[in-house]
Amino acid sequence: METRQLECFVAVAEELSFTRAARRLFAVQSTVSATIQALEGELGVKLFDRSTRRVALSPAGSVFLPEAKAALEAVDRAREAVADASAGLRGTLRVGTLTSVGDLDLPDLLGAFHRRYPLVELHVTVSITGSTGLAEDLRQGRLDVALLGLPESDLAGLDSKLVGSAPFVVVLPDGHRLGDRPSLTLADLAGESFVDNPRGFGNRVALDRAFEAFGAPRRVVVEVADLRAVPAYVAAGLGIAVVPDLRLLAGVRTIPLDEPGLVWPLAIATRGERPPRTARLLLDLIDGGEFSIAIPVRP
Repeated sequence: METRQLECFVAVAEELSFTRAARRLFAVQSTVSATIQALEGELGVKLFDRSTRRVALSPAGSVFLPEAKAALEAVDRAREAVADASAGLRGTLRVGTLTSVGDLDLPDLLGAFHRRYPLVELHVTVSITGSTGLAEDLRQGRLDVALLGLPESDLAGLDSKLVGSAPFVVVLPDGHRLGDRPSLTLADLAGESFVDNPRGFGNRVALDRAFEAFGAPRRVVVEVADLRAVPAYVAAGLGIAVVPDLRLLAGVRTIPLDEPGLVWPLAIATRGERPPRTARLLLDLIDGGEFSIAIPVRP
């Protein structure tokens, strides 16, 4: 079985037309037909049901298609590995990150990637619409990999891996009526004014949905992109805040939010289709255990 046979089979399977497959492969139709016939003869099965009007995958062809794609991807990876070893990996890696990621040392991770692959051009950016904007940038091909603070239901079309989560805590100004409570619930906070991140940020998305589901949509009076700016606005009496416990709010007292299941997730994501090799190598660096990006949270 040859690589060219697999390429022909995948092209015909995806196009469901020998004519379109030949055009896609820059080959003549008779060559594509002969290649498929040879592959069917080698496998001893019919891969396509053919008629004068249509081409369809046979049951055997449907089973064979994902295996053929996997084999071609393995060949591509082998070729890339050989090319990297001989000439050094080149290309770009576009990384989207959040304005606040707690103790995650992203510069250290990307520095290690740069030392290992110095010919790869790195671009790191944030989005003014937070995780929602980063997710859309991934889908539209403007980013290769991104850190996202969105629930899994908001990650359609992306391949993602949960790398940590953090509970929410409430930040109150001195002398607030709820300041002596050991924990608080959404019901306790109904009717308050809030300081929060702008719309689109993952933690803002989670809290807006939680309050709406509770039946008490909240009023956000101050929006700041960096969580570290929240305490000053709270201390000034402009509102309270509910934020992920990322150890960013030094010098203020926080009270746990007692709402089971309401947590801020952190995921690393790539586009749903096969991401570029640079993105896969960054994920490999994380998966190798040399760097951990799990969120450390208070017990």
